[in-house]
Amino acid sequence: MDKYTPKHIAEILNISTTTLRRYEEQDLIPEVPRTKSNHRIYTSVHFQAFNTIRTLLKGYEIPVVYEVMRMIRIKKFDMALWLVNEQLFHIQVERQRVEEILTMIQTTDFNQFKKIKLKEFMSIGEVAEIANVNTSAIRHWEHEGLIHSERNKNNGYRMFTMPELRKILVISSLRKTVFYIENMKKLLHDLDTHSYGQIERSLQLVLENLNEQLFLQFKGIEELMNYIDLIRKEII
Repeated sequence: MDKYTPKHIAEILNISTTTLRRYEEQDLIPEVPRTKSNHRIYTSVHFQAFNTIRTLLKGYEIPVVYEVMRMIRIKKFDMALWLVNEQLFHIQVERQRVEEILTMIQTTDFNQFKKIKLKEFMSIGEVAEIANVNTSAIRHWEHEGLIHSERNKNNGYRMFTMPELRKILVISSLRKTVFYIENMKKLLHDLDTHSYGQIERSLQLVLENLNEQLFLQFKGIEELMNYIDLIRKEII
């Protein structure tokens, strides 16, 4: 079995030896043997573990990658793969959601979304459920001046109109690609004035980014399967 020094692996993967040690300290790789002089000895399994981490991080969030690697470390391969599969489901749902919002804008049909008939006024809980976002996010966007609510005269609760729900749907889809508040405000102004060109282009960019993320996720899965195969061979 091939053996590597930390410096060698760091050079191949273009990362620092400090990062390698951090992954080790986080229990993301198998236990590392040491020489009599207490130097680390990495094997081909460790190398593949590091390579898997770096590849997965290109397509998945850090907490997900860390949890997957910890599961692999304790030989819970099935649980790790189900977790990865869950992330693939999430990205598929997000793509469908963005496509529905894009279709809604292109057809200018704002009376329903996801086959849900929209009401003239909706509570914060209702719009959060329709848009699949947290109510705290909606409150934050209102605080930033991106959306506005009216107050129910009877109980003082926030109520949102259909135009404001449209804005919430657009914000929730573009928040990872439109980073500046003023740029988002400009897009929402276009929505109010029925100038949909830039919004459509922005949503198309989101779909392209999701396609790229899906590609990177499958590249991560490829390395993950190689890693699992190496560990299984060791067990046998």
